[in-house]
Amino acid sequence: MRLPKVKRQERLQETIEETPFITDEDLAKKFDVSIQTIRLDRMELAIPELRERIKTVAKNQWNETVRSLPLEDVIGEIIDLELDKRAISILDIGKEHVFTRNNIARGHHLFAQANSLAVAVINDELALTTKSELNFKRQVHQGERVVAKAFVHGVNEKGLTVVKVDSYVDSELVFTGEFHMYRSTEKRGESK
Repeated sequence: MRLPKVKRQERLQETIEETPFITDEDLAKKFDVSIQTIRLDRMELAIPELRERIKTVAKNQWNETVRSLPLEDVIGEIIDLELDKRAISILDIGKEHVFTRNNIARGHHLFAQANSLAVAVINDELALTTKSELNFKRQVHQGERVVAKAFVHGVNEKGLTVVKVDSYVDSELVFTGEFHMYRSTEKRGESK
């Protein structure tokens, strides 16, 4: 049974406050209404679209935290970050990311998302990629959302921080990379 508009909007606002990264599509399914109805409800409640909510949360939460590069230089939107441990970003593949002939994402966009996340997770003023090992698991298409997850694995024998990044569309692995990162302050004593 559908909720009356006022009750639906109350629950919509609560749901977005609890899970700010929920999509309009997921909200439409949850409340058994059209996507257009969700968008109208959001407009009436002055709740911004997902991309703007992500930017707001990211700027408020990580602008002071990300040290190795400005937040606007990260490819994708950071949605979770624990420096020198882990980070997550999302990238919605749009027309500007794909080959016009077949709507398949250009590989350098997936690499850029993963590489910039590997840089952002480093707790240092300067972090540079010295080496990367990449594996593209499947093609990514326009309209898909890529979720990149970075994990710091420690320091290798050369004193470089090793960051592993796996990128997913839904729960399917589409890209994996291992990044060896130079940092301006050494992290010796830790091992891979």
